[in-house]
Order: sequence, then structure tokens, then C-alpha cells
Amino acid sequence: MNDKNISTLQGLLALSPVAVFLLSYVAVSVVVGDFYSMPIAVSLVLASVWAIVIFRTYPLPERIEVFSRSAGHVNILYMIWIFILAGAFASLAKELGAVDATVNLALRIFPGQYIAPMMFVAACFISLSIGTSVGTVVALTPLAVELAAAAGAPVPFFVAVILGGAFFGDNLSFISDTTIAATRSQEVSMSAKFRANLRIVLPAALVTLVLYIAMGQGVPDVHVGTDAEWWLMIPYLVVIVAAVIGINVTIVLTMGIVAAVIMGVIRGVGLLELAKYAGAGIDSMGELIIITLLAAGMLGIIQAAGGIGFLLNAMTRRVAGTRGAQAVIAVLVGLVNLCTANNTVAIITVGGIARNISKKYGIDGSKCASILDTASCIVQCLIPYGAQCLLATGLAGISPAAPWQYLYYPWALAVTLTISILIRRRNKAVPQDRG
Repeated sequence: MNDKNISTLQGLLALSPVAVFLLSYVAVSVVVGDFYSMPIAVSLVLASVWAIVIFRTYPLPERIEVFSRSAGHVNILYMIWIFILAGAFASLAKELGAVDATVNLALRIFPGQYIAPMMFVAACFISLSIGTSVGTVVALTPLAVELAAAAGAPVPFFVAVILGGAFFGDNLSFISDTTIAATRSQEVSMSAKFRANLRIVLPAALVTLVLYIAMGQGVPDVHVGTDAEWWLMIPYLVVIVAAVIGINVTIVLTMGIVAAVIMGVIRGVGLLELAKYAGAGIDSMGELIIITLLAAGMLGIIQAAGGIGFLLNAMTRRVAGTRGAQAVIAVLVGLVNLCTANNTVAIITVGGIARNISKKYGIDGSKCASILDTASCIVQCLIPYGAQCLLATGLAGISPAAPWQYLYYPWALAVTLTISILIRRRNKAVPQDRG
């Protein structure tokens, strides 16, 4: 479909499955006051059926083929492999005591009021080191869940702490795929983008950290026993260290599983029993995998129907002034991210248009790259059907929307991004940064 030739009605209709999903899941949950009342898979089925029904360009079998091809994209299947391995490792680590031993050590070192700030700083450090929010979520979510239980805190709150810290590095790291996509699309150096990005990200992270410290005041210390077997932490430490080194997340999880199996054998646990632990963890990822496939298929239909192209054309017609141009770039990449549930894809999709806008209105390339990366990470952190949120909540066994009310970091980042757009009216291009 030629995206430039579709009417406003056709464009809005192409985007309507997102509205169907949000209304049937988020809106219903808010009205009822319970984010567990409406299963997210049911909402995605409704939105997916609606997407296929309204996509009249092709016969029904071909529409279903578009949906299936999008759901079976190599990136989606790669993510499912991560879910499977993460489920197996999390269950093994839990059953064999690796997570509990790590929690006991953390509680022995840090007072109760500093547990949440400690987890946020750890998530920021790991995500900055490895450049991936998914790897950070895999490494820290099981620990965060047990720390929440030990401290008597809401599990969704600690999951939100990890998600916020995970996107700190996803946004800022030199080796993050979003940084690479943003800098290449704007033809700027990573160091220039880092400097521009840091002015936006660091204040938001510091405000969030101060907020966590303030919230922790008055929280009593959590007392732990002295009989903990610290060597049980080995599988978990293998995962954390391997992640920080920067090894591929699937290899990291495989290493963790192997370490857990070896530890289990040393403790006298039978291989069949270990297989049952791993199998239970894989089974727990079933709903998460279904949700991922449904969301990917629905979003694929939206793109095929011309929804993304319509959005790009509609937004770029409303550019006015330097600050308006920066705002349009931020809103545009955020909306595309909302429709694709992938911040890297959103940046790549909008990157060329954003570069043309930045040249026309004299916006520095590093600032444009920073806006692209930051705005997409904000939306990716907030949407309940993003891979990171689905993985974290799947490991925690909670609703994908449950952490939403505790996601302070992305909202703080939205404020600092808005301020950076308002106070920096015009930037002269820096020739050495482009090319």
C-alpha cells in the first residue's frame, strides 16, 4: 500500500488496533481498579482479530499470512528463545537456592532503606555495561523479586526499579543497539551523542535515585540467618558476571543453566529432578510467549496496512520552528514505538525523516540522535506489551501492567527531555560530528 495516498480515515483505521488493545486492557483495568482482571492475551486477541478484519487490501488468507509472518519474524523467535532460557534458569536458580543465597548476602550488606536504591544503581550499571535492557532484566529480576519478598515490599515496585535502571543503559550505553541506530541514522559520533544524552538522562536518574532513597526512610532492616550457603550463589554470579562482560544473552543464560545443573548434581539432586525444575520454568513462560506472538502479529498488520507510513506523513506536516521540530521528532518516534513495541525499529523507521527535519531547522545531529533514543526508550519502558516489561513481569509472575504505577524513571526522563527541548532553542550543526 502506498502510505502517502491513503486517506486520514484509512490511516486512523490502520492504527485502530492499538486503540482497541489499550481500551480493552489498560482502560478496562483502570476502570475496574485491578490490572489482573483483564488478561492481556485476551485483549491482544481482540485487537489482532480487529486488525485482520479491517485490513481489506488482501483476501483473508493473505491477511492471516501477513499476521503469521510478522509473529514468526526472526527477531521475535530470538526473543522467545531468551524467554525459554530465562524461565529454565530462573526456576533452577530458585529451586537450588542460588537466588535466596544472593538475597541473603545483599540484605546482609545493605540496610533495608537502601535496597531499592541499590537495585536501581545495579540495574543502571549493568545496563550501561552491557548495553541491553533485556540482559539486565534477565540478570536482576529474580533477585529483585526475592528482595521484595524479604523486605515486605510490593513485587511490582521492585520490578519497576529494575526496568527503569535497565533503560538507563539502553538509552546511554555506547554498545546499545538504540545508540548505534540513532547515531548512524543521524551520522554523528557516539561520543557526541553521549554528551548530549547525558544532559537529559543523568538528572532524571539522580531524581529517581533520590526519590527511592526518600521512600526507603523508615523501612526496618531485614534480619537474615547466619547459616546461608554462599557457594549457592555461583550460578547467579555466573549470569551477572557474564552479562557485565558483554556476552550474548542466550549464551549467558545457557552458562547459568549449566552452572546450576552442575551445582545441583554436586548437591545430590537427580538429573530428572533438575529437568523438572527447568521444565516448570519453561512452562511458566507460556503466556508470555503467546502474548509476544500476538503483539508482533498485530503490529505487523498495522505496518502492512500503512499505519506507520500514515503516522510519519501526518506528523511531519506539522513541524513549526526549532523547538516544534524537536518535539515532533520526539512524539513521532514515541508513537512509532507505541505501534511497533521495539525502540530500535522505531529509531530506524523515523531516523531518515528526523535527519531531514534536523537539517532544515538547524538542530545539532547529536541532539537529534539523543531525542530519538530517549523518547523511544521512554515509551518502550512504559508500554505493558514491550519485550522488557513482558520478560520482567513473566519472571516475577505478575501482570504486565502491574509495575506501571511505579515507573518513576521514564516519567522523570520525559520531564527532562521536555525541558531540554524547551530551553535549547536552536543548535548549530557540528560538522565533525556528522559523516
